[in-house]
Order: sequence, then C-alpha cells, then structure tokens
Amino acid sequence: MRIKFEGQTEELSAGIGLLAEELRFTLADDGIPVHVKRTPNVLEVRLEQGQGTIRYGKKHEFFRALGLFIQHYGEKESFHIKERPQFDAIGPQFDLSRNAVLTVDSFKEWIRKLALMGLNSMVLYMEDVYELEGEPYFGYMRGRYSYAELKAIDDYADIFGIEAYPSIQTYAHLEEFLKWEQAAHYRDTRGVLLSDYEPTYELIEKMLATATAPFRSKKVNIGLDEAEELGRGKYLDRFGYQDRFDVMIRHLSKVREIAHKLGLEPCMYGDMFLKMASKAHGDHYVFVKNVELPEEMVSVIPNDVRLVYWDFFHTEEKDYSYLIDIHRQLGRGQNPIFLGGIWTWNCFGTNYGLSLRTSDAALKACKKEGVKQVHAAMWGDDGMENNHFNALLGIQLYAEHAYAEEVSTEQLHQRVKLCTGIDAEAFLNLKYLDETPGSVPDNTEQSNPSKFLLWQDVLLGLFDKQIEGLELSEHYAQLEQAIHERRNPEADLDYLFEVPEQLCRVLALKSQLGIELKQAYDNRELEKLKDAALNVLPELSRRVNALRIAHRNQWHAMYKPFGWEVLDIRYGGVLTRLESASARLLDYAEGRVDKLEELEQERLVFGQRNRFNNKGAGWSSYYFRIASPNVFFHVLPIF
Repeated sequence: MRIKFEGQTEELSAGIGLLAEELRFTLADDGIPVHVKRTPNVLEVRLEQGQGTIRYGKKHEFFRALGLFIQHYGEKESFHIKERPQFDAIGPQFDLSRNAVLTVDSFKEWIRKLALMGLNSMVLYMEDVYELEGEPYFGYMRGRYSYAELKAIDDYADIFGIEAYPSIQTYAHLEEFLKWEQAAHYRDTRGVLLSDYEPTYELIEKMLATATAPFRSKKVNIGLDEAEELGRGKYLDRFGYQDRFDVMIRHLSKVREIAHKLGLEPCMYGDMFLKMASKAHGDHYVFVKNVELPEEMVSVIPNDVRLVYWDFFHTEEKDYSYLIDIHRQLGRGQNPIFLGGIWTWNCFGTNYGLSLRTSDAALKACKKEGVKQVHAAMWGDDGMENNHFNALLGIQLYAEHAYAEEVSTEQLHQRVKLCTGIDAEAFLNLKYLDETPGSVPDNTEQSNPSKFLLWQDVLLGLFDKQIEGLELSEHYAQLEQAIHERRNPEADLDYLFEVPEQLCRVLALKSQLGIELKQAYDNRELEKLKDAALNVLPELSRRVNALRIAHRNQWHAMYKPFGWEVLDIRYGGVLTRLESASARLLDYAEGRVDKLEELEQERLVFGQRNRFNNKGAGWSSYYFRIASPNVFFHVLPIF
C-alpha cells in the first residue's frame, strides 16, 4: 500500500516512518492522498473518492487513526469513522520487578503496538531495577536499568505521544533490596522501610530523583501499598508501639514533601487507608464492604497525592462504582486513578476469562463515575512464567474502551488483529491452559494447573487429589492441537505460542501421570511401573527439556538475562526428579526395594481452592510450595 500524507505532519513524521513497516505501507508521491489536520477534540478517519482524511486532537490519536485507515482501506470504497476519547490517560503498567525486565527493544515493540491502539500512557513498575548511585546493591544482578536505557524508552514513547512514567516503592515491597546486609539499617521488617529514620528519607529522595530523571513526565507513583507490617519490626524495638496509621501518615508526609521539593506529581495506592478504616484482614482489600470512613482519618490524608484504586477481581460494575466512591471520599472529592489488571501472573497462560470480564466491568464503571486516568497491570508474581506480550488482547480491550462507550467482541477481534498481527482466537486459546475441566466458568477463582502440574513432583503428587477424575491429559492434547492450528509463521509474534504449545505437549503426558503411578503401585502392576521408568518418564524428560529450550529462547528474545536462571533451575528440578523417579520405580519393579514410601502415602487435597467446594481446579502462588512439602529454606524474621 502506498500513501502520500498531506497537511500537518511535521510532529508525526518520525512515528509514521517507524510504523510503515509494521502496517506494511510505503510513502510515495503517487500514493493515496491522505490529508492530515489537527483539530481539538476530534478523531475522524474518512475515505471518499480515493481521497483520505485524518483529523485528530492529540498526537497519540493520529496513530490510532492511521491504523483505522489501514484497517478499513480495501474493505470499502468509502468509509467515515468518528470516535470520542473517553479518558485523559490510559495504558498498561509493566511489572519489571519479578525477574522479567523487558529490554529496550522489547519496549519499542510494545510502544509501536500501543501507538496503533491509540493509548497514551504507560507506567514502569520498578521496585529496585534502576541504578541508584551510592547503593551498589540496589537492583544488583537483577537487570536494573541505566539512565540511558530509561531515557531511550521515554524518547521512543514520546515519538508517538505516549507519556511514560515510573512507579516505585517508598515503603513496602522492597524485599529484594532490603535482603542485603548492606541495606539492613533501612529495614523495619523484611520488605518495609524503617519510618522516622533520617537515612531512610535520604534514600527515598535519591530514589525519587533517580527514577524520574530519565522521563519527561513529572508523574510518579510512590507506592505505599500492602505495607501491613509497618511499625512491627525494628521500628517497634526502636520507638515502641505506635498506631500504624499515625506512623504511615508521618512517613507519607515526608515522602510527599520530598516529591514536591523535586517538582514531582505523586500518586499512591490507596489500599492501606481502606484496610485501616475497615479493619480488614488479608491482602485483597477490594472485597471490603460497607466501610465507614472516620472523619479524623480522612481529614489528615493529603489530597495533593492522587490515590490509585487497584482491583483485578470484581466482575460487576456496581462493585467498582462503590469502591471508586470510597476512594473518592478518601481523596476528599478527587477521583482516583484506576488500576485494573490482565491476569498474567502465577500462570503460563493469561487468564482471559477473568481478565476480560473484570476489565469490561471496571472500564464501564470508570466512565460512569468520571474516572479519567486508567491503567492495566501485568504482574509477574513468582518469577513471571508467563510474559507481558501474552496480555496484548487484554490491553486492546482497554484501547477500544478508550474510544467508545460500548465495545463489541467483533470490534475487539478486528482491532487486535490489526494492531498485533495475531488472531484474537490465538490469544484466547491461552486461557485454556488454566481454564480446564474442574475450573469454574471463566476461571474466576483463578485456578492455575498450568503451573502446579508442570512443577509438581510425579512421585509426591501434591495436587493429584485436586485433579482426580478430571480428563486433563485429553484436555491438554486437544489444546496443543488447537494452539498449533491457530499459529501463523508469517506473524512477527507467532513465537509467543511455541511455549504454550510445548507446555501442552508436556502436560498431556504429565498431568495425570502421578495418579497413574499411584494406581499401578497400589495394584502391584510391576510391568507398568517398569515401563514408566524405562519409557514414559524418559519421554516426558525429553518433552520438558524441549519446553525449557523454547521458554529460554522466548525469554532471551524479550527480557534481560537476569531472572531466567530461576526458571532454568525449576526446569532442572523437574528433570532431575524425573530421573530419580525412574530409578526409584525401577528399583521397586526389579525387587531391590520392597516398597516406595512416596507412593505409600495417601493423597490429600492441597488447599481450599478445589472443585469439591466449587472453587476451581486448584491454585498455588509459589513454586517452592508446589515442588515439595518439605523445607526449601528456613527463614528467620529479619528485623
């Protein structure tokens, strides 16, 4: 396709050039004439009698309009599309702190996709993965970014009118820095900074100045979420018991003062205030109902630090509206920033059943409630076995909501194909890695068998009772074929599906193997156990190793190398345990031992999330709990 742009294109030329290959068009004097004009509060795309028109209000809107023009050209001889932006700022939040640190080139690929979607904001969540002068252990061996790398990301985003800014932590979630002996004096508890301690605030000032310096934006998220342990460790020893709310408000006041001194515009997560107001226990403050906010609390919360309301769980609009209003009260009339999520964490396959339902409900509520800043988190808890790119369909849903009151499935699918080059159905297949027999509809209970069935031990079978009676081998064999049939070798992102395809091949053999071995042992089927030792387990090892190599290739194509060693070690654990299992089974089958104590043990249900109480096929957040019930490491309190 050949295009000739006319009119106001000076600020757009660099971005047009970068997207030409992505959209497969060339610039030529004899191309289709497309007149470009910047007009406030307008996004309009038109083709009439071979003449194109693009009118846009803000820079990022032009690139969405360009994508729409390419998408519809050839389908009709003429078309006229008008859209109205629904939000002031909208885009993804990248978790870069759970081992998976995107390379600059990966960020550039993401930014081109975001430009085509028409998104204008992106947040880099960085706990300790940026260089901090004078603190050599901050992000040590963790793939931390240099100033030059972050500036390159910001520069590239700016080409397309996308605002990038950092989200850091100035209270909790700093375990990976505070674990070092050299950082011990900053610690209250394992992951919480010591309040009312002057070196802490010197550190925070350095963190805020350093993390924000590479970015044009003055925005920064200062964190302060999930800090339940504050004041309970070294602080308690040093200062005695004090009300946690008072400690947190003093700490926030000092951080706020530093941020304003640096000319920054801070926002922070609002969960701790709601937890303290409601006396809620547990991690998920968003399940709190009927909260009465004490006036003495609300009155001292600073209203020049915008609150961020995070919620990845609810599937009904009314729940989001209620909690938006609670955060509005906490912010003394100011609308919060909303942070939803695309469920990429604790699994190998994105939970699109839950993600699309929660996102659709949340975004509708945000529009009705007047929330104007919206982001979608892609967390990577427990080592990021999944990857950020597998969230593209969910981010596309945010983009379509950004320009329409309602979004149809057809519209979403058409747009994701244009913006990513991948069929929506290919992305949706990923959800079936965890939406298996035994899960609830749309996997709203967050079962993650793709994780626990891969990492669990075949002789110990910690999750075997969970999946007893479920035809998971057949499920994964069929899913392997479905993923393969949807692949397109000509698509740049086709490589995303090599890992899930190989994982299905592993789980088609491994998912029910522990149950089969236990049954054969109980029935004294020695030949079956011998065949498993000599044939089945070695074949499984070959499949696991093929998966490991595919996963390694994918990781190094998108992330810095730091952090891959964690997954490599996990794969190594599976492989060595399969070899040991073969040896154990052969010893028993050939009479060298008279029993296998591992297979003598009765199988119990792993946890409270199981199909027997209508809570799904099972869930575990942590590899070390899946791999063994024995002690991986003994952790003493660090105060």
